[in-house]
Amino acid sequence: MSRNDRETILGKLRRAVGRTADDPAARAAVDQRIAARRRNTVPTRAQLDRAGIVDLFVEQAKALDASVTRVADADDVPAAVAAWLQSQNLPSRVRMAPDARLDAYPWGRVPLLEIARGKAQADDGVTVTGAFAAVAETGTLMLASGPRHPTTLNFLPDAHIVVLRADEVVGPYEDGWDRLREAGAMPRTVNFVTGPSRTGDIEQKLQLGAHGPRRLHIVLVAGGPPAKTAENG
Repeated sequence: MSRNDRETILGKLRRAVGRTADDPAARAAVDQRIAARRRNTVPTRAQLDRAGIVDLFVEQAKALDASVTRVADADDVPAAVAAWLQSQNLPSRVRMAPDARLDAYPWGRVPLLEIARGKAQADDGVTVTGAFAAVAETGTLMLASGPRHPTTLNFLPDAHIVVLRADEVVGPYEDGWDRLREAGAMPRTVNFVTGPSRTGDIEQKLQLGAHGPRRLHIVLVAGGPPAKTAENG
């Protein structure tokens, strides 16, 4: 669409609602509304204390066919990932997001785990990423794209493992958006993932893996971020 075409369309809309091209009062009202970011009604189930919010997220995620392993400490993450791969009879080769936060976990403690980093490739069966946030009210992961989280990692593989810290879980969606605004520049893409990919379009039968991973596994870390050590990597 050319600039002239755009102005023609917007001009017709302005005339229809009785506005001019430059209406300072209307512009100020819009700016105020955007700045205020009035919230919608937040479900009661999402108005909980910190422990309750984390428990609700786990409950909602499991109800939608995601699996969750809760670990007490960052040092337990590599073993939890390896154990889940073994339980699913999956190879111990994963494609990991090039994220310094993931690099800080002590992956060297599981020497049989083969890790390649970067965007997903066609033959990658399992990917490992972090998440920007998780929304407890629906058990949803909030995944922001960027250099440390290529979007292909979310959708291309058959299995997706997400390493999530408990302090990244929020109650309602509004809290997730607040965190994103506070983080600075908005990412190009924000994906909300709730459970494995599914569809019911084919003969009204639920099929997993229709448009993305058939398996979604979340490793939920109770402690804070890992400390960088020599064995990490």
